[in-house]
Amino acid sequence: MSKTLFIKTWGCQMNVYDSARMADVLAPLGYRPVDRPDDADMVILNTCHIREKASEKVFSELGRLRALKARKAAGGGRMVLAVAGCVGQAEGAEIMARAPYVDLVFGPQTFHRLPELVTRADGHPGGVLDIEFPAESKFDFLPEEQTGQGLSAFLAVQEGCDKFCTFCVVPYTRGAEFSRPAGPILAEARRLIHSGAREITLLGQNVNAWHGEAPAGGGRHWGLGRLVRAVAELDGLLRLRYTTSHPGDMDDDLMSAHGEVPGLMPFVHLPVQSGSDGILVAMNRRHTVDDYRRRVDRLRHFRADLALSSDFIVGFPGESDADFAATLGLVEQVGYAQAYSFKYSPRPGTPAAELDRQVPETVRDERLTALQALLNRQQLAFNRAAVGSVMPVLFDRPGRRPGQMLGRSPFMQAVHVAGDDALSGRLAEVRILAGHPNSLSGCLVGRDGAPVVPEDAPRAPEVIA
Repeated sequence: MSKTLFIKTWGCQMNVYDSARMADVLAPLGYRPVDRPDDADMVILNTCHIREKASEKVFSELGRLRALKARKAAGGGRMVLAVAGCVGQAEGAEIMARAPYVDLVFGPQTFHRLPELVTRADGHPGGVLDIEFPAESKFDFLPEEQTGQGLSAFLAVQEGCDKFCTFCVVPYTRGAEFSRPAGPILAEARRLIHSGAREITLLGQNVNAWHGEAPAGGGRHWGLGRLVRAVAELDGLLRLRYTTSHPGDMDDDLMSAHGEVPGLMPFVHLPVQSGSDGILVAMNRRHTVDDYRRRVDRLRHFRADLALSSDFIVGFPGESDADFAATLGLVEQVGYAQAYSFKYSPRPGTPAAELDRQVPETVRDERLTALQALLNRQQLAFNRAAVGSVMPVLFDRPGRRPGQMLGRSPFMQAVHVAGDDALSGRLAEVRILAGHPNSLSGCLVGRDGAPVVPEDAPRAPEVIA
């Protein structure tokens, strides 16, 4: 009997991957994904605990879903309501106490048990909580059959974190670092390609810490650089990426792959968090500003056009005006194609939440505004620098306007052209005509380099945000 499943996903790419795999786990029970929760037989909130007020956002969403659950019950049906992910892991008991209408709460490491949990919930009106860290790897129990993720797919290769940055909850919600063996990773990559993926992003909380058993076994292990080379050789794969990296785990074999593997995209997300050595020590980042600069220089030695993204936290406890100025200075020196920046917010249970010298909210706001203004200027400059160039764009969806298609450049920029669905799934050469704050616009070019304009295609709008 067919049942409907709605999954709402917050947070990182790992959560996107986990949500897709939850759907795979539930498929043998007859669940098929739907786009709305209104009349779903099961609703899963796959949550993220990184940002401020994460749990309150979950409780707010649960309040809305409670009404849908009651409406379905009044019609003689049942909605199984579940909270998954890092908020479920960190605050499972609190969720069960505050929202007793929730049927299931489970963490990132136990969703492979979903069939068992659903069965238990049927006979347990008080709800089922499963937030332990099992000895077995969930990856060993996930079905080989996978729902296609589309043209661009995520593939988890590493999970968990042993770094224990003082601001971060990931070691407590995702557990210790774990690397999957290379053989199952390559097998999953082949299945994703068979189901239509042409671009794969290898995922991990510290993906470049991956050190998995080689396919031939024998006690040999590969690093991420070797895995990248193996995945890039698979037939049918056009592009390969990886995220998120830690500066301390960026070794020469991985960096050199950017100069040696054509399918590895010239874009690296390498979080630094701060440009002040004092703040990096307080954060327990285990690298200095000079360490970070050397990694950047080395990456650009192997691939001169490589673009960088990063994460920044402003207003960390004890951050002085000089510390913040050092962050701005590092941004100016490195130059970023894009970045994610946040003001520090204490996460319960983390060491930084107990530190003295918490920075006033108004100061954090001012610093975030200044940093984002600089990063936005750099992103716009990077986009405008592409004007006049021809670059390969992988198209995967319609644009926001009629007669427009959207794809991604090698540098993760959104690129709009005039075109139709025939472009979907294609890697096409595009001449860039304009750079905007958050995207590029251009036109297709033929083999002779001349623009290709589809018949009856509308003019591309001059400004695309």
